[in-house]
Amino acid sequence: MTHPEIDARAFRNVLGQFCTGITVITTFDDADAPVGFACQSFAALSLDPPLILFCPTKTSRSWAAIEQSGRFCVNVLAEEQRELCARFGSREPDKFAGAPWHTSPLTLPVLDDALATIECTVDSVVDGGDHYIVIGRVQALTESTTTGRPLLFYRGQYTAIEPDKTTPAPWRADLDHFLTTTTLDTWL
Repeated sequence: MTHPEIDARAFRNVLGQFCTGITVITTFDDADAPVGFACQSFAALSLDPPLILFCPTKTSRSWAAIEQSGRFCVNVLAEEQRELCARFGSREPDKFAGAPWHTSPLTLPVLDDALATIECTVDSVVDGGDHYIVIGRVQALTESTTTGRPLLFYRGQYTAIEPDKTTPAPWRADLDHFLTTTTLDTWL
């Protein structure tokens, strides 16, 4: 089967139309040093069992540490954590230097002030071209006690939720049914 020639810049521009949240995936390496990387390719995968996924590049040093440890923490970044995101998106050797963090009860590095954290074990790994698709089994969840807004990425830059749209829509029974019912045409 032949694959069509897709221009890399056009591919990035088109996919940049999809707004994503930003996470930092963390673990401890074999020397017990915290490591991590900024990741916008993160998603919920399954409610039963509770699974998530993220997609690191195959050359990621942090992924190598996660693969070796078999455990990781997803830190959902808040709007105020742009500098932290830039640090974890860089090639800085010690990304945790100056970053506020602590060790969780499950002994994973957790970034302070994240909107949420999801601690996981590696369930499976699938080849995804120049990335891996890592499926994580959720072991623990935490949610920030403060009301913050997520750090978002859109069209190649950080963006924010509009000030007049900070109140979440009221929860509705039909939305709950949609999110918790699995059918052949359900996307979640």
